[in-house]
Amino acid sequence: MTRGNQREKDRERAQARGKGSKNKDDGLTPEQRRERDAKALQEKTAKKAAQSASGGDAGGKSSTKK
Repeated sequence: MTRGNQREKDRERAQARGKGSKNKDDGLTPEQRRERDAKALQEKTAKKAAQSASGGDAGGKSSTKK
């Protein structure tokens, strides 16, 4: 075996990385998740609309297409 224990070490590293990642199982049903995401999207668009109405373009990008 030319790789030695490299495979085992890589598996250990992958498991360690997986522990810190976001967990998809947040205890919500798909319907609850959709409602939560829709609410977050509405808040985001409202915030962006308020920001553009005040003339502040913090993103540095223009929303108009040429």
